[in-house]
Amino acid sequence: MAYREMWEIEVKHEGLNKYRHIRGSDKYVVEQKALAQRLAWDDMWLKRVEIEEKKRSKSQLLRSKQNKIESANLRTKQAEDEVRAVREILLHTLKVNDVIVWESLLDKKPYSVWKPKKPFPISAPTPPDATFPKYQPILTFWDRFFTKSRLEKERLSSESFARDLSAWQILKDDAQRATEVAESKWLESVRFWESDKKAYELGQLQNNDKVLERKQAYFAGDVDAIVDYCDMVLANSQYPDFFSADWSLTYQADTKIIIVDYSLPNLDAFPKTKLVKYVASRDELVESFISTSELNKLYDSALYQIALRTIHELFEADVINAVSTVVFNGWVSSVEKTTGRESNACVMSIQASKDEFSAINLEYVEPKACFDRLRGVGSSKLHGLTPIAPILRVDTSDRRFVSSYEVITGINESVNLAAIDWQDFENLIREVFEKEFSINGGEVKITQASRDGGVDAVAFDPDPIRGGKIVIQAKRYTNVVGVSAVRDLYGTTMNEGATKGILVTTANYGTDAYEFAKGKPITLLNGSNLLHLLEKHGHRARIDLKEAKAILNAER
Repeated sequence: MAYREMWEIEVKHEGLNKYRHIRGSDKYVVEQKALAQRLAWDDMWLKRVEIEEKKRSKSQLLRSKQNKIESANLRTKQAEDEVRAVREILLHTLKVNDVIVWESLLDKKPYSVWKPKKPFPISAPTPPDATFPKYQPILTFWDRFFTKSRLEKERLSSESFARDLSAWQILKDDAQRATEVAESKWLESVRFWESDKKAYELGQLQNNDKVLERKQAYFAGDVDAIVDYCDMVLANSQYPDFFSADWSLTYQADTKIIIVDYSLPNLDAFPKTKLVKYVASRDELVESFISTSELNKLYDSALYQIALRTIHELFEADVINAVSTVVFNGWVSSVEKTTGRESNACVMSIQASKDEFSAINLEYVEPKACFDRLRGVGSSKLHGLTPIAPILRVDTSDRRFVSSYEVITGINESVNLAAIDWQDFENLIREVFEKEFSINGGEVKITQASRDGGVDAVAFDPDPIRGGKIVIQAKRYTNVVGVSAVRDLYGTTMNEGATKGILVTTANYGTDAYEFAKGKPITLLNGSNLLHLLEKHGHRARIDLKEAKAILNAER
């Protein structure tokens, strides 16, 4: 669980009222995703503006009955198309290949600025010609006999030519200088153009290299690259434009589990118009709306479809078999009607393995029935927004697992919890749950510490509905916890007559462990969950499995 620097950009579009938090370990990749999202939303906004403009234009033309009838039919068709798009959310993805085509991410656009053209030389006017008649003295008969008169006329003609020649020379020099200035500016603009073109092509090459490096890292199984790849897959998924979705991804390399915390649209975002009629007696258009029960069914179906669609897209795009299991947690933000406060509740959670999911023909399934068959968790009426506990959720508020926590004498900030003495670890777990259950008046009775796989603590929750006897077991492991440990805890829970069993470890659980725990009164807390629980009660701790393995191996 080593520290990795993460980059994050919040992208918003005021007009569409959409937002996304785009995260990743590579700054350029995150920026490109943000740019792509902005462009997509801008295009979506332009289409919406065009539609609204057409509506306004049509409304101005609706002066006749026929025009109003046509408008009603058009708006009815738009309403039907919107409802159809919601009903076909799952079918839509089956027509798309979700595999990322890396070459399509490469920027191949040529440098678009035209190269400056060389200016034409500025020409001077035609030089005066001494042989032109205007420069020849007009001599009379008498000028042939009177030398003085002839010489005067010749002098005047010569001076006229000299003046014009001098004026022409000035114009020629001015034209030459202007040409030189224009060419100098042209040469400067050419140098700038060449420099800018070179910088553009170099930047393009570097950015394309980053994409190819990301591709190479993905095929090499790099964790961050896998997360970025999955994020691109979900970002490419096209939903109706009245949807607003956001998500965060967590990938466990050792178990090949990817956890999707998905922000689902709330009911207010869904289309409500059923049809529009022209009422001739009132000369107006009247809307009919989808009934509340129909709208609730449409909403529930959409949420089931989104969950199945997300799982399908991640599995279909997984060309390197980096994902064996997808956990989808669906969250809905809303305003509580009883308090008027904003809330964000997990209303559905489902876990599916690739082998299990690939056996399903999504083209013919009924979304809720398929969700139930995969043992998804959620209220029978999702539109009621009843909160449920996610099957698996890794706290991502602090990915570094950095801490400064001392639980018992001899443990300080530098101690790695995954490497402490097994008995110290069991005591730590007991102390944490004492704090957790005491909040609601519960009681935790400590059993004798042991390494025999028995009960480490027993909690008694006084809540009359969800409470009862709860057995707790601690596993200070550095490797993935297999299904056998979960099976043992389940047996212990049954033998103790407990209502629930909790298994907490410093490591992670395998897919088979989560699969076995499905539908059973078992809660699995991994290292990240443990750190989150400690922080909840005012403590911070550190877990580094790689370091712990080295320490424990050296002690043997």
